[in-house]
Amino acid sequence: MRTAIYPGSFDPFTNGHLDVVQRASRLFDRVIVAVAKSDGKHPLFLLEERKALVEQSIRDMPNVEADTFDGLLVNYAQKHSAQAVLRGLRAVSDFEFEFQMALMNRKLNDSFETIFMMPKDTYTFLSSRIVKEIARLGGDVNQFVPDHVQAALATKLGLKKI
Repeated sequence: MRTAIYPGSFDPFTNGHLDVVQRASRLFDRVIVAVAKSDGKHPLFLLEERKALVEQSIRDMPNVEADTFDGLLVNYAQKHSAQAVLRGLRAVSDFEFEFQMALMNRKLNDSFETIFMMPKDTYTFLSSRIVKEIARLGGDVNQFVPDHVQAALATKLGLKKI
């Protein structure tokens, strides 16, 4: 079984993330969306809230599951017998950091590959940070996130509707 791990903080899970997961689900037998603890990033949503938002987003994809992890990604991938780690690239600016991480992961464990996937061009500008900022300022984020994520953002930020 070909298994891929798609790690990230997913704070919140966006349509760009969903696009990568949908396309990866056609390439791999099993895709695990691994929600990282990411305390250093000071996430808006708690770890279990982020996992629940991902679970609701992927519920119609039978070969995709959500999980949480803390610690080294290479250890998590090995524990789940993954052959690949998926990383989304939106722009050249993402590449340098992701390339360094891929090389370091390979140094730590050379038994799996990092696969870079670009989202659809309509999502290349999209990031969780930008979505949160638009939502905080009362902007409409419905074209950037699934409906349930939009509702969760409104609730978390104490807004009537975004």
